[in-house]
Amino acid sequence: MRVVDKVKFTPGGVPAQYYYAHNDIGLKLHPPIDPATGTPIGPDFLNFMAPSLLGQEVSDQVLVDVPEAVLEVYAKYRPTPLLRATRFEKALGTKCRVYYKYEGATPLGSHKINSALPQAYYAKRDGAKLLTTETGGGQWGTALAFAAHYFDLPLIVFMVKCSYESKPVRRTAIELYGSEIHPSPSDFTQAGRDVLAEDPNNPGSLGLAISEAVEYAKTHKDTYYVLGSVLNHVLLHQSIIGLEAQHQLAQLGVDPDEVIGCHGGGSNFGGLIAPFMTERHGGKDIRITAVEPSSCPTLTEGEYRYDFPDTAEILPKIKMYTLGNHFLPSPIHAGGLRFHGASPIISEALHQGLINAIALPQSRTFADAVLFARCEGIIPAPESSHAIAGVIERIKQADAEGQAKTFLIGISGTGLMEIPAYASFLDNKLD
Repeated sequence: MRVVDKVKFTPGGVPAQYYYAHNDIGLKLHPPIDPATGTPIGPDFLNFMAPSLLGQEVSDQVLVDVPEAVLEVYAKYRPTPLLRATRFEKALGTKCRVYYKYEGATPLGSHKINSALPQAYYAKRDGAKLLTTETGGGQWGTALAFAAHYFDLPLIVFMVKCSYESKPVRRTAIELYGSEIHPSPSDFTQAGRDVLAEDPNNPGSLGLAISEAVEYAKTHKDTYYVLGSVLNHVLLHQSIIGLEAQHQLAQLGVDPDEVIGCHGGGSNFGGLIAPFMTERHGGKDIRITAVEPSSCPTLTEGEYRYDFPDTAEILPKIKMYTLGNHFLPSPIHAGGLRFHGASPIISEALHQGLINAIALPQSRTFADAVLFARCEGIIPAPESSHAIAGVIERIKQADAEGQAKTFLIGISGTGLMEIPAYASFLDNKLD
C-alpha cells in the first residue's frame, strides 16, 4: 500500500496530515545530548523554542494533522504542480522520463513556506511575542517573514553575510514583509562580535547565523527561535511535498524508479523523499539520491558523529553527518546548501543505506540549470540546480545501460530572485 493511501487529503488534493517517515519505518534516531554531560538533554535545555515544536521533534506519531489555520493558507497555493520535463528529455536525447515537483509555485517562491507557516502558528499559540531565525540564501528568511506577519509576530533575521551582500533582493523582500534583518556575523550579538573581532571580513556561515539567532532568543523574554531545516519537525512539515508528489504520480499511473533532490540541511530533500523512503525500506526497488555542492560536501565527505549545529556551541549536540561546526564554506551562490551538518533523519537514512548521496561542483549545476530553463521556461533556484545536474548524471548512466527509467526530481524554488547568480555564471565569473 502506498503511503498516501493512509493519509487524509482535502477535496482539492492538499495533504491534511503531515507524515513522519522515520517513525513509520522504525528508523532509530540518536537523542540530542548535553555537551557538558554527554547525556540526553532535559526539557529546559531548549526553553527558547516553542514547546509545541519541541513536542513534534520527539513525537512518535506517524501522522500529524495540519492545523486548520495553516491548511487555510496551504489551500491558496497547494497542491503545487507536478510536471513532466518533455523538452528537457528531448534535449538530452533520452528515452527516460523526468517529472518534477515545482515548489517555486508557492507565493514565496520556495518550499520554505511549508514549514514557516506551522512554525509561526505554533509559536504564536505558545505565547511568543517575537521570533528569531537565521537564513542562508534568503528563502527561509523570506518565507518566515511572511508567516510571522501573517500570525502577527515580529521577526529578527540573521542572514549569512556573503548572501546578505550578494542578494539585496532577498533583503528587501524580508523587510517588505515587516521583519528586521542583520548580516551575520553582526555586532548585534556577542557571538557575532567575537567573530568580527577575529576577522572583520568573515563571510559568515549558517552555523554562525544560528548562533546569533539562538543567543538573541535566549536573552530576550517571550522570544522563540525557529529553524528552517535540519530538525525533525521541519522535515515533518515538508513531507507534504512528497505526499502530494506520490498522490499526483499515482493519478497519472506513474511509478518512479528514482527520486532526486538537492541537499543542504535536508528540509526540501527530506520532504520530497518521505513516502518513497518508506517504500524503499519496505523492499521496493526505488533509488533515492541527495545531490549536494562539492564545496560543502556534508553527506559525501562528512563524519557521522555528534556535533554542534551552531558555531558558538550554544545548542545541544546532535548525531549527524558533519564537516565540523567551524567549517566555513566558500561563498557559493547555492546559498541554502552551505550548512556544515545534515538532518538526523537524513543522516541515519544514509547510514542505513536507504538513500545515496553525490556532490557536484556549482559551475556544473548552473550549466545544467540553464539547459533546463531554456527547455522548460522555469528558472530554478540555484539550490535546485543540483537536482537537475544529478538527474542528468543518472540519465547518462541509464542511457548507457539501455534502460528507460522514470525520475522524479524536486525543484525547491524559483531562481527569479537569484538572477545575479546566473549573471555571474553567464559572465564566466562563477567558480
